Amino acid sequence: MIVTTKAILDKVKEGKYAVGAFNTVNLETTMAILDAAAELSSPVIIQVTEKTMDYAGGRSIFHLVRNMAEFYHPHLPVAIHLDHGKSFEIVERSIEIGFSSVMYDGSRHPYVDNARVTAKVVEYARANGGVSVQGELGNVPYLSEVHGVVDWDKYMTDPDEAERFVMETGIDTLAVAIGNAHGFAAERPEPDYDRLSRIADKVHIPLVLHGASDWEDGKAEEVIRRGISCFNIDTAIKLAFVGEVTRAIEAGDKTDIRSILEPARNAVKETVKRKILLFGCNGKA
Repeated sequence: MIVTTKAILDKVKEGKYAVGAFNTVNLETTMAILDAAAELSSPVIIQVTEKTMDYAGGRSIFHLVRNMAEFYHPHLPVAIHLDHGKSFEIVERSIEIGFSSVMYDGSRHPYVDNARVTAKVVEYARANGGVSVQGELGNVPYLSEVHGVVDWDKYMTDPDEAERFVMETGIDTLAVAIGNAHGFAAERPEPDYDRLSRIADKVHIPLVLHGASDWEDGKAEEVIRRGISCFNIDTAIKLAFVGEVTRAIEAGDKTDIRSILEPARNAVKETVKRKILLFGCNGKA
């Protein structure tokens, strides 16, 4: 069943565990995410970026996810989320298509502009079916944005600003920066756990962590304990998929597309299952 991220994450926050928001790009990754969640009876957020909408077609990828979720897993709570919408126009388009949740990412803009557009997105989303809205404050850097020694204080979320931002915008969830980084960008040597605790004390909505695909060494458990309710997972899925495609091509028939993509789908499924168990959302559907 298709639900909003708010419906999933409010319950997650109350239960003090976390859930995964997994990026999909095609049939295989969508199947893998849904099958993993169904096997472990976990709620799940499936998210799509602007680039994926350009690649697959916004309506096509949305209806692929929705149809597979509703037909094969009708009792599984599934949110379909726009990840990192960079403009009001892409958010508007996604809501019109039917997304149950959107993110407006104004984190690269000055605070006043970020808050202004985020509030506009919230107003539009409320007026069009009660779509959930995620905002971001602070800056989770990409590889292209960090060079040499990083002054992490310039990137991380300010707890007082976070409190103000939530009040001024009315968002449902907040993506925070505590030294995490997207993709292969180098992270802060140690996440700023105390900063996260201060944010959680001031902000009483679910908190989201981007750039956390590799957080499996105790860091995930610590930030869940301190208030994180959702982890965005993209790079881990890409590595699992591409790794198996490469191995399948090198090992066997180079003309049967199914023999190449099936191992990749299975690798993504196992990756998603590991994350679900790590986050503690298994059995919570």
